[in-house]
Amino acid sequence: MRTYSTRIFCIAALALGLVATSPAMASEMWGRVGHYVTGEIARQHLSDDVLATVEDVLGEESLVEATTWMDRVRPTDAFRHTADWHWVTIPPDTTYDQAHKNPNGDIIEALERKIAALKAGGLDAETEREHLKMVIHMIGDIHQPLHVGTGEDRGGNDVRVCWLGDQSNLHRVWDTGMLVSWSDDYETWANAINLATDEQVAAWQQATVRRWAEESVSYRDAVYDLPENHEIGWTYRNENMHIVEKRLLQAGVRIAGVLTEIYGEG
Repeated sequence: MRTYSTRIFCIAALALGLVATSPAMASEMWGRVGHYVTGEIARQHLSDDVLATVEDVLGEESLVEATTWMDRVRPTDAFRHTADWHWVTIPPDTTYDQAHKNPNGDIIEALERKIAALKAGGLDAETEREHLKMVIHMIGDIHQPLHVGTGEDRGGNDVRVCWLGDQSNLHRVWDTGMLVSWSDDYETWANAINLATDEQVAAWQQATVRRWAEESVSYRDAVYDLPENHEIGWTYRNENMHIVEKRLLQAGVRIAGVLTEIYGEG
């Protein structure tokens, strides 16, 4: 049970701006649990032949494990240039085509480019493996609504909140807090939400990368619907958990669809 003093401390921390956004908070990107959920759902939607090909390309890591690779290598010198490929800014009432483009690239540009390169083939084994790991990770990221940001608060990282009585920020709540408030077991999550109909799977897999981003934009009003004191908990969670569930499911289904387009026959 949260004590009254804990609640007061959290309110004071918000007022004084003590909840600083650390690099670790800013780089969780659905968190391990969320990405593993997308990988497990994708695995369940792949044919045995395509899954075998994918895991042969991946090498030592399974499809599920590889979903977090892009976050793990992001701080290294070799992959620091990919930092801006986890997100994109599309301000309100603006389309991606109209939005100012990041000269370092963004998640839409990088996804479209990496998917095209994998479909074209001819890559050496190491490059193909890296492209594949990036694609499965970025598909997960683009389905988290705050990875398609407004350009005002670093995708919610600068929005300080009290989440279930603890100091946090809005981005971290959506990356991790909402998920682990129910379960931190990715298989439990995947098995509970992997209920898409054949018609839904077909429709979701036909949508383009840019459509995925537009869907995330459509959820931002709900994400930012916060009380004045920015104290959020079970009510906020329960009102918005359906978004988390749907976006994780769509991401997993779409990872499977893209991988089938790349490695399937015909």
